[in-house]
Amino acid sequence: MKKPLKITLISAGTVAALIVATLATTSIANAVLTSQEVAGLTPYGELVDVDGKQMNVAVFGDGAQTIVLTPGAGTASPVADFAPVIEGLADDYRVIAVEPFGYGLSDQADTPRTTENIVSEVHEAVAGLGVDEYILMGHSITGIYGLAYANTYPDEVTAFVGIDTSVPEQPGMDEVPAIIQAAPALRGLGILRVVTGLTGNPLEGNPAYSEVDIDRLNVLAMRNTMAPTYIDEVNHLGKNFAAAQGTTFPKDLPLLLMYQAANPDFPTWNALHEAQAASVDFAVTHEIDADHYLHHTKSDEVVATTKAFLADLPAANN
Repeated sequence: MKKPLKITLISAGTVAALIVATLATTSIANAVLTSQEVAGLTPYGELVDVDGKQMNVAVFGDGAQTIVLTPGAGTASPVADFAPVIEGLADDYRVIAVEPFGYGLSDQADTPRTTENIVSEVHEAVAGLGVDEYILMGHSITGIYGLAYANTYPDEVTAFVGIDTSVPEQPGMDEVPAIIQAAPALRGLGILRVVTGLTGNPLEGNPAYSEVDIDRLNVLAMRNTMAPTYIDEVNHLGKNFAAAQGTTFPKDLPLLLMYQAANPDFPTWNALHEAQAASVDFAVTHEIDADHYLHHTKSDEVVATTKAFLADLPAANN
């Protein structure tokens, strides 16, 4: 073997060994740090027994009407993510923020992440609190789960409030992102922690969020993002959207649909929501100049619009 080639091979072997050693280190460090960080979080909410597991729910306010709040897909800590909305609504309503399995402080799931299972589990958690009449409110994927929920429990859901919620007809939902295939490795090797450390949390510096909120989101992102329940939910998105095709909310259910004024990914976004609103007897649509996470930057507008809608409900004026 020629000397330059031998040196090259030795160097390549050394680099490979360093990479393996580095990944082994980040993997161990990530596992240890995540465990320590989660253990260091002050518990919030209460754990409710659901199908033999524990689901975290947090209750705020003591108003006469109850709002059940559910998250968008993959939200690390729904209670922290919705913090400014909860704060704005809790003065007038009882707000129940639900952290489904795989979210926040709840257990991971051991059942497939079908719409039917998710809806049943959330309902069991709400029922466990003795609540049987409420406004269902949520972000993003709640638009799909909420459709099934409202049709399954029509005697309990008195209105639906959507924060840039998904609609069954939005295109491209049968495509699983390529990164999902590599997700377990990225998470297990600690690469997710490294990337997050480099990019930071986009909510840092946002005055609507406290240091406690940011800490919960950061810690629980390491615990929940790319975890098995999250991966299974993403892998079920195509089937869940397909199952919702042609489904509408109950005709007598009041709807408030708040959505971004200009969605760069879906040019028909506004029209899809307007069509959904037209399928019921009483509906309000409201465009907000923000990205998909309306409640991150326009929480005051989300809260004010929600309060105005609920005050104008036909039942509220009887």
